[in-house]
Amino acid sequence: MYKFISWNVNGLRAVCGKGFADIFVELDADFFCLQETKLQAGQLDLEFPGYKSYWNYAEKKGYSGTAIYTKHEPVSVSYGIGIEEHDKEGRVITMEMEDFYLVCVYTPNSQDELQRLDYRMTWEDAFRGYLCKLEQTGKGVIICGDLNVAHKEIDLKNPKSNKRNAGFTDEERGKFTELLEAGFIDTFRHFYPDQKDIYSWWSYRFQARKRNSGWRIDYFVASESMRDRLVDAKIHTEIMGSDHCPVELTIK
Repeated sequence: MYKFISWNVNGLRAVCGKGFADIFVELDADFFCLQETKLQAGQLDLEFPGYKSYWNYAEKKGYSGTAIYTKHEPVSVSYGIGIEEHDKEGRVITMEMEDFYLVCVYTPNSQDELQRLDYRMTWEDAFRGYLCKLEQTGKGVIICGDLNVAHKEIDLKNPKSNKRNAGFTDEERGKFTELLEAGFIDTFRHFYPDQKDIYSWWSYRFQARKRNSGWRIDYFVASESMRDRLVDAKIHTEIMGSDHCPVELTIK
């Protein structure tokens, strides 16, 4: 069995002051993926016994960034998706294992007044193309991270009032549908198609977390070819430290 964890930590240095190391050890994952580390190289030395770590930093300081800790030696590790326009923000790490690819991603946010929606659409098509190319190698692909979209109305508390807000536009939701139609599975919905009121992100405003007024925007998405290997998916709403909580996938 392999256990994967993905967590948007919203600043790794900040969450280190809130018990990150203890949470990391307790979750005891084979692969622990992080988004929004907000670090530059050399700013934090955080290693755990038995794990190797790989980091992708944004050019801009204190922004974006991804990391993967692994107990298992990868065949290879690559950074970005091979398109310069998309590879300056430290958003993607791909770890090739013997029989699958693991892709840790922090999808660009469309931002207030959807200033970045056009860029987001370009990114979505490029990223989906990249994943489909990995698929063509014959190895399954597991994608995890903050995908910055609540796919269906069940995936956020207030769908009606958020209709044209970043993360719940028809355009973003449509791109997630296209990804699934390209041969991928939203693993949490695979196991829990009708589960309501379970989210992975809550605004820091209006006591949103206390009221559980949240969004499910953190995912594990897996190739259709890996369907038989899926064992369970979880959302760790009990874990604090960030405005997101960790999400989990177990496979055979």
